[in-house]
Amino acid sequence: MRMRHEVEHEKNELNMTSMIDIVFLLLVFFVMTFKIVEMEGDFTVRMPLAGNGATVSDITDLPLKLRLHADNDGKLTSMSLNEINLGTDFTKLRANVVSLVGTDEPIEGDQGPEIEIDTDYNLRYAYVIQAITSVSGYKDGNDQVVKLIERIKFAKPRR
Repeated sequence: MRMRHEVEHEKNELNMTSMIDIVFLLLVFFVMTFKIVEMEGDFTVRMPLAGNGATVSDITDLPLKLRLHADNDGKLTSMSLNEINLGTDFTKLRANVVSLVGTDEPIEGDQGPEIEIDTDYNLRYAYVIQAITSVSGYKDGNDQVVKLIERIKFAKPRR
């Protein structure tokens, strides 16, 4: 009687060899297919502080001001950089930023150029991202990233 019980107990053991093989195959697969890409969206962004909005920043603190206007549906109707009307063309925005700050490597820390983005309350998020992309940098013909402005600040949205 005892022999039969011991034999049944041995039959119930799991063979872990195949499971370990699969785990190692998956590990090798993920290691071989892993691609290291350059970080995207690494911006120094300062959001506005909560308050009554009575404080006005000095023009010397914020030399570049980008204003984005929206219609009732949230579509971009116009934008202006330092009171220069750019329509809705983000390539014009990038060209104006390049002419103002140049294509030299931006200064790290608090010494580089800064831009304040002022938007209407109902502006769609995609337009804000396009504006950030246009002012922060671009890829040149050799797929090298040319950085423009790293210090991005947001004004309180207007209703």
